Amino acid sequence: MVQFNKGGRPRKLDGEKMKYKVTVKMSTVEYYSLIGKSTEAGITQSEFIRQSIMNTTVVQRLTPELNAEIRKLSGMANNLNQIARKANALGYDHIRSEYLFLARKIDRIINKML
Repeated sequence: MVQFNKGGRPRKLDGEKMKYKVTVKMSTVEYYSLIGKSTEAGITQSEFIRQSIMNTTVVQRLTPELNAEIRKLSGMANNLNQIARKANALGYDHIRSEYLFLARKIDRIINKML
């Protein structure tokens, strides 16, 4: 038996079907920005949003722990400035141990952050 093509386009796979709808509220500025950008790109607003979702990278917010480490580094930078002032006044040999101690602490914190 010969099978004839009934016409029409081929069926989409389940992963290709658009079966979810998302409603988003926008301010006037955001809405007109969407209209302008989608028109400029020559695509529909829905397609613009889909492409934006697929091509955007989200950067994770800083964790409270990381913020605490950054504050520690900031405090150590102040200490390092004080050590530099002492070094200029007294000479490097007098404060070398303070500098090495602080440098090791800074290295530990930076390694923890990485």
